[in-house]
Amino acid sequence: MKSRYIFIGSLLALTLFSGCEKDYLERPPLDTLVDANFFKNNEQVLAASAPLYSVVWKDYVDKASWALGDLRAGTTFRAWGNRDHVLFNTTEVSSENAEAYRSFFIVVGQANTLIQNVNRYAGAEVSPEIKNHAIAEARFMRATAYTFLVMNYGPVPIIENNLALLNDGGLIRNTVESVWEFITRDYLFAAENLPAMPVQPGRITKWSAEGMLARTYLTRAGVEAAGGVREQEHLDKAKEYADRVISMSGRSLLPNYADLFRYPYDNNNESLFEQQWVFTTNYGYANTMVSQITFSNDIANGDGWGGDLGASWWMLSLYDGLIQDDGAKPGFTLDQRLKATYMLPGAHYPEISQTVRDADGKETEQGLIFPSPAATADQSFASIKKYVVGKAKDLGGQAMQQRYPNNTYMLRLAEMYLIYAEATLGNSASTSDAKALEYFNRVHTRAGLPAYEDPLTWDTLFEERIKEFAMEGLAWYDLVRLHYYNPEKAYSIVNSQDRGLFVIKPNRMPNPTAWTFTKTEWFAERTASANSGNFELPIPAAEASQAPSLRNAPVPYDFGG
Repeated sequence: MKSRYIFIGSLLALTLFSGCEKDYLERPPLDTLVDANFFKNNEQVLAASAPLYSVVWKDYVDKASWALGDLRAGTTFRAWGNRDHVLFNTTEVSSENAEAYRSFFIVVGQANTLIQNVNRYAGAEVSPEIKNHAIAEARFMRATAYTFLVMNYGPVPIIENNLALLNDGGLIRNTVESVWEFITRDYLFAAENLPAMPVQPGRITKWSAEGMLARTYLTRAGVEAAGGVREQEHLDKAKEYADRVISMSGRSLLPNYADLFRYPYDNNNESLFEQQWVFTTNYGYANTMVSQITFSNDIANGDGWGGDLGASWWMLSLYDGLIQDDGAKPGFTLDQRLKATYMLPGAHYPEISQTVRDADGKETEQGLIFPSPAATADQSFASIKKYVVGKAKDLGGQAMQQRYPNNTYMLRLAEMYLIYAEATLGNSASTSDAKALEYFNRVHTRAGLPAYEDPLTWDTLFEERIKEFAMEGLAWYDLVRLHYYNPEKAYSIVNSQDRGLFVIKPNRMPNPTAWTFTKTEWFAERTASANSGNFELPIPAAEASQAPSLRNAPVPYDFGG
């Protein structure tokens, strides 16, 4: 069973961070802890930072993380719901847009409040190390929230003190360059003040921060590109930080990719940062995303609302050998990441219990075998497997409707290998650098594929990232990173993706060895249309109406000194 240190700390912090007031941008929630007596010792200070690992991210993780991170990116599609994101029509009133924006600024506000409270109230029994640790955790989480904000919305207000806004006439957006500089400074502080080993299981470390710096510098290389040429100094820093995490953190890839998502996998040796969820009657601390993405209650706990979610045609086309002759010829893939991420008819998952019914409706249970569509069907889905963990009986009783215990990854070591390779490639058309190929192949061969021997190109690296991190909410941000320095290519990728319905037929049941794929003829909405007018998300209508100054032109942030 997973460690409960962080969750227990969250409970000790009472109801910290549970408020979601409409004016959360302008003041901290009413239930924020300000009691000087709470910060007397190391344990209390750590308890105060614990909710930053879960409940403050709740509105984002539940639906917005995959609706924005994967539906907009095109790895996954939905036939009937979330069509605004699938078709690249996310608007100022799209619910997941509002939930994401709100969640990110809740993280910012609560991180700011924690920093202020620790500085103001930490007693003599609080060690300097733990004081700096809590502040570093807060700044790390704030930087992570701002990363999502700036990549989704462009210029946003930089807020370091929510209380100061009470006397402010209006929020002012800061430039994209300013926000990225702010993010970098927060991660640098975290890297300098977090320990090499976690103070409690699941806590972030200096390697978590350095991993985020690798990702940040890779992105900033595009933000500060000139004429489409990425900034070399930032590429070099991305490469340096990625290599430091790989060689010095003590982390290693799990040998089997599927084990990353088989419960209990939490806080394994590949993980660098996870949101920490637990099974509890407290809705705020449990993983509710599983309810949204599981394809049927037959493998769930009174939920399972993701029946029309599945891998897009484009996503499946990336797995070498799977879609042959536009789907007409039976195909298969050696890539083990497919089965661990999406379910094809006949796929067997013995760790998950499935309710099945005979012709008379009598129910029995078996290890999950993903069903094949009817012979006459013209639509089916490669449903979500990643993060789907099954019934309470499969989890030692640790689940019920909208209450699941498994963590969600925010940063894995695998990304460090691919960041190193991309930073080495830099602005070149290809690279045969031996170390870059070695690092790329550690990820590639772990998936059951033969070693890649050709020169690495950006397209090769991009497709590898998509297959490695599909349904982890990262694919959209890979496109944003590209968009910073090559927007036309980003639009081209989105606009060339097939996001429409199709049917998947196995060559036999059970134990299929190949599948055919046929596009659903009557389904017309197969493509999205990305352009400069809809690539960036609009600020949600409710927030823009409360703070009209958000429509003003952004200004550089005054860092002082």
